[in-house]
Amino acid sequence: MTIREVAVAAYREALPVLALSAVGGLFAGAVLGGMEEELRVVPGLLVLVPALLATRGNVYGSLGARLATGLHQGLVDPHLSLDDRRIRNAVAAALANGVLVSVFAAVLTHLFLVALSRPAASMLTLVGIALIAGVVSGVLLTAAVLSVVFYGYRRGLNPDTLAGPVVTTTGDLVGIATMLFAARVVLALGGG
Repeated sequence: MTIREVAVAAYREALPVLALSAVGGLFAGAVLGGMEEELRVVPGLLVLVPALLATRGNVYGSLGARLATGLHQGLVDPHLSLDDRRIRNAVAAALANGVLVSVFAAVLTHLFLVALSRPAASMLTLVGIALIAGVVSGVLLTAAVLSVVFYGYRRGLNPDTLAGPVVTTTGDLVGIATMLFAARVVLALGGG
């Protein structure tokens, strides 16, 4: 294949996914815009949003890249099996990292806001929101990453091309939606 043919094939594979990513990002922004009440009632939640969204993209993007590398190297069977120790370990590490970093971001958000004499919800409220959002989004994103990487690979697509945009967009959508859900659960339980 010539360089031109490789470039055309890469763009043909990536452009539809990138277009869907743009639409998904707009939808995530619309959901964030609909969180006015939660953002008003939970001071500091808006500060936490970028940290939690970045965490989703970084942690689960890394999971996608790790799985794609395993597939390319022949270390992972292209027919997804959760009996595979490598897959289980990668998933467990991603879930643990996602939840731990979410809780850490919530603690830092609270401490920074207090240090700056800015309004802040209680640490328990912010940690509760981050913990619930971290667990729920982690499970959903793990399913999305596994599906995209393995299905794409079996269809002859490069999972590296798919994983980045899909994980980023899905991470934004799922991250905002689970944060809204978590905020409502914590508020219903009396946090705030």
